[in-house]
Amino acid sequence: MIVIVDERELVTEGYNSLFDREGVACAGFAPNAFDEWVTSAPDEDLKSVRAFLIGDCREGAVSPRRLRDRSGAPVIALSDQHSLENTLRLFESGVDDVVRKPVHIREILARITAIRRRAHEEAAYTQIGAMRIFMDGRDPEINGEPLPLPRRERRILEFLAANRGRRVTKTQVFNAIYGIFDEEVEENVVESHISKLRKKLRERLGQDPIDSKRFLGYRLVA
Repeated sequence: MIVIVDERELVTEGYNSLFDREGVACAGFAPNAFDEWVTSAPDEDLKSVRAFLIGDCREGAVSPRRLRDRSGAPVIALSDQHSLENTLRLFESGVDDVVRKPVHIREILARITAIRRRAHEEAAYTQIGAMRIFMDGRDPEINGEPLPLPRRERRILEFLAANRGRRVTKTQVFNAIYGIFDEEVEENVVESHISKLRKKLRERLGQDPIDSKRFLGYRLVA
């Protein structure tokens, strides 16, 4: 089943008809009704959802991150606005893909299949203790709550998570974050970024999850 969420009943009915022509079940919700359904629906009902399509909804009415707590189905935003800023905003909200309208139903189905296939091939995040660290640019979560981080700090945390169990040097971190050809930034800037990152993680976790040893580098621990 495909679930489509849109403020306009005409739109949800239209998608319902189009998916029906392809032999795919579809259910349409207004944002308020959708939120109530996701909160109260039995797990078995949510397991039947193949994907969520988020159309025209007021900002904040539908939270893709909250959907993760109850379903692993792909979340795709259907966008009328063809701007980079809007596309980036939608990805930052936690959707798996952004599709610009108009779009053929078969393309949507193909995108859903591709997302689900990738999800089975590799994990979308690394779980280390209470930390859930995503590898796609999303902010990490601590005990299920997002921890907003500046881009550099987030990338450092992702790099440490990707190398879990291994110690990485300051040079390795620098090259991963700034690139090996950036000669305008001093390597010592890594220490400043990590210091700020450790403080934020310590405040949320109650402990410092980054183990550092002079001359040897850094390692992320549970």
